[in-house]
Amino acid sequence: MNRYMKLVNYEINRFFKIYFSLLMITFLSQIAGVLIMSKGYINEVNRALLDQGYSKNEYIQHFGKMSFPQIMDSLWFFGPIGVCAAAMIFYMFLIWYRDWFGKNTFIYRLFMLPTSRLNIFFSKATAIFFMVLGLIAFQLLLLPLQNGLFQWIVPADFRSLMTIGEILCANTNIGLIIPTTFSEFLSYYSIGFILILVVFTAILFERSYRLKGIVLGILYMILAGAVFLSPILIMIFLQSNHFFYPLEFLLIEIGLGILIAFTSIWISHYLLNKKVTV
Repeated sequence: MNRYMKLVNYEINRFFKIYFSLLMITFLSQIAGVLIMSKGYINEVNRALLDQGYSKNEYIQHFGKMSFPQIMDSLWFFGPIGVCAAAMIFYMFLIWYRDWFGKNTFIYRLFMLPTSRLNIFFSKATAIFFMVLGLIAFQLLLLPLQNGLFQWIVPADFRSLMTIGEILCANTNIGLIIPTTFSEFLSYYSIGFILILVVFTAILFERSYRLKGIVLGILYMILAGAVFLSPILIMIFLQSNHFFYPLEFLLIEIGLGILIAFTSIWISHYLLNKKVTV
């Protein structure tokens, strides 16, 4: 366990500079979005009141109050989130391939460590998962700051006062990233971790069989996706949304998720010990 945690820490440290840059991009872009959009709204209000002769009540009646979810729907807010998501997807491949194609073929040194090769597999998966959770935690820490800045700029008469919980519930897009219930959080990020395992297995297929491995890896990802989505595909094929009871559907998906996870681990263990070369 100690060696495993050291490997996790090492993998996180290798990506830390880029990871810190992603955090800063998120912070600066979203804060800039709050400032620009809030100031822009106030300027529109002032023009309407001064140039067009609207009263406060007339302006609110015609155009409504500004709310923080309006800022969250902007590119200022979701742009950096998209960049972070793309970076983490890219890093799922980079975390393996840089060890093979770096200057000193670092993967050889990793495989020579006095630890199971499967620990290397899990340490890379865990490092990515922890970094994703770190991005989510950072976003949660930013929201109260951003909401406070929004309330400071926009006068109380022209804004809708919302709590962080209400803001998360009001925006469906952010709800996919930051679920509002623990069960949703557990479901979404369990699926995310299984996805990491599946992608890692596909990469190891490529590293084991080269060109043929690319085809095998793609087929494995398609098969894993089809197996996990099979209950939904069955309902679509039968044109019945109630073919499974809700609890039955949930239990089937949990079982399929566990099956895919253990299958990925078993195949990866076999490939790492029997097929992967450096």
